[in-house]
Amino acid sequence: MGSMRRALRRSRPPAAPPALLSTPKPSLTYRLISYLLVFPIYRLLFRGRTAGNGNVPVEGALVVVANHGSHLDPPLLGHALGRPVAFMAKAELFKVPLLGLIIRACGAYPVSRGASDREAIRVATDRLQQGWATGVFIDGSRQADGRVNNPQAGAALLAARAGVPLLPVAIINSHRAFGPGQSAPRLVPIHIRIGTPVPPPASRRRADLDLATAAVQEQINRMLDEGLISAGRLAPAREQGALPPSPADPDH
Repeated sequence: MGSMRRALRRSRPPAAPPALLSTPKPSLTYRLISYLLVFPIYRLLFRGRTAGNGNVPVEGALVVVANHGSHLDPPLLGHALGRPVAFMAKAELFKVPLLGLIIRACGAYPVSRGASDREAIRVATDRLQQGWATGVFIDGSRQADGRVNNPQAGAALLAARAGVPLLPVAIINSHRAFGPGQSAPRLVPIHIRIGTPVPPPASRRRADLDLATAAVQEQINRMLDEGLISAGRLAPAREQGALPPSPADPDH
């Protein structure tokens, strides 16, 4: 009997790698929120534009890695990429009426307050194993200048664990629109540039994780330096005012 069970286990086809899994289909709630709420806010209110959508894999899991300058970033990112992006959220938010329904429909997954980094990585890896695009802000917290300043290796570790690529994304100007310390939004343009996928690290060794993290940081900051997206060409950051204003800028 035991030999038969072993033979059956051996005959089972191996599970598909996360990068080859079918992407979970957006729910009706997600579509309604994306088109009725996020679309007008991003495209009309903040005059949003996106470049590089051809770099986004249509199917399979991937780690979406972005800079972080505003609470506006998560919903804008999922809308701009054209496929749901799962972000971790505090578990208590899922108990709030309506809000819990909305963020769950948008792909958010709960992480308990005080959970260890190991637990957060495990939960995010589970999402990748289901074929999701999983979002990570590479600095871990909002940055006043909107750039990647102190990148953490968590995104690279996720990619190494699941064997999926990293997709660098630059969110331009969200730190000026509604950044740390602002009590009200400013209606400046927010544009999103999508980079080219970075292969998963060769191993979970620190040197390999740091190498992938540096490659992602370099792409994101380079796209930020390219500035806002203009029709037919890439606008220099200085001309469009996409970079953080200098200390002498009265609008800062």
